[in-house]
Amino acid sequence: MIKLLRIPVHTLLTLALVNSVADAAAKPLKVYILAGQSNMEGHARVEVLDYLGDDPKTAPLLAEIKNSDGSHRLIRNTWISFQTGLRGKIDGENREVLGQLSTGYGSQANRDYEQPGEKIGPELAFGITLQNELHEPILIIKTAWGGQSLHTNFRSPSSGPYVPSNDDVARGKFETEEQEEKLRKTTGARYRQMIDHVKLVLEDIQRVYPDYDSKNGYELAGFVWFQGFNDMVGRNVYPLVKPDSTVPRFAKYTEWFANLIRDTRQDLSAPDMPFIIGVMGVGGADANEGNLEFRSSQAAVADIPEFHGNVVAVPTAPYWDEKLAVIDGKRGQIRQKGRQLRTKNAKHENADGKMTPHDIKQFLAKYEQQLFTPEDFALDKRGKSNQGYHYLGSAKTFCQIGQAFAEALLTIHGHRSGK
Repeated sequence: MIKLLRIPVHTLLTLALVNSVADAAAKPLKVYILAGQSNMEGHARVEVLDYLGDDPKTAPLLAEIKNSDGSHRLIRNTWISFQTGLRGKIDGENREVLGQLSTGYGSQANRDYEQPGEKIGPELAFGITLQNELHEPILIIKTAWGGQSLHTNFRSPSSGPYVPSNDDVARGKFETEEQEEKLRKTTGARYRQMIDHVKLVLEDIQRVYPDYDSKNGYELAGFVWFQGFNDMVGRNVYPLVKPDSTVPRFAKYTEWFANLIRDTRQDLSAPDMPFIIGVMGVGGADANEGNLEFRSSQAAVADIPEFHGNVVAVPTAPYWDEKLAVIDGKRGQIRQKGRQLRTKNAKHENADGKMTPHDIKQFLAKYEQQLFTPEDFALDKRGKSNQGYHYLGSAKTFCQIGQAFAEALLTIHGHRSGK
């Protein structure tokens, strides 16, 4: 006769939970690399986070970021190491900030390191979105510096040395030995620093994520690239082409970024590491022709046959905030009027050139009151904290972008069917 052993239901549930936790703990730690220039740094101030709550689509993210008392949450099981210039400066020393993911891991510009960081970038919603799906420890390694190009600063080894363009030669930019030496040092410097920092973190993960168990190892689960503004406006490297040209103006960007993908995978011994390309979206759907051309050449990298299935281009233009852009346009009108008033011009209010700086200041204050409605002033304060090239410093925009990057990686890994 077989004797049945009866185990209480609550015990079975406890055992199941213990086994589930053990299984999760036994998995390799998922590591994600974020890299790029100022928009990967992130220039949305924490003061504009509440703007997320105005939209039902982004209100759930705000609830993940802030507690009911207004304090900022630590994102569970998610850790970050961020290397950038000291206090956000491009030149000089770098500094790492690290810890459990929260607000403050955006741009470190003018940072007082004794106080909490004041900005966010894509990393915050990126980590939240991954954690909500994976429910396991995550490590983010982020490297970003403002004002850096792919053609020079992030140039990877396979692209060879930077060759001065015809425009560079005409301007005499690299004629002296000193200029040539500076170019040699600058070329690829950010690529090397990025690789070195990733390796530094991976050599001692417990320094960043204290509960890491080296017996389980780690997996380089994805790389997100969010860069492009300096290349997009770099006419010296990417001169205008004739309308009937069969070669896109930014074809070299496509080539150089494909090389960066290959080199990064090789240097980090991760041949299949997925890559996400954050396609520049400044200006939204109404961006100028040059912006649109650049976007096409960024997205074209994902169409290279060898990258099918593990390199995905994610448009960021859909997250451009048109309401904030209208306000930014009005700010632009005020700046333009200020420039006009500082010169004597018969077509403007300072026709005789007699307006003093005080007169101009008063005029612009009145001009602002004419342009802006009370609703404009309120929205400007609530949603916008930087310039257009930084997506207007909108926390809502940066969070939506980070969320989109994470969802693209989850789709590659089969966690989601995609939008």
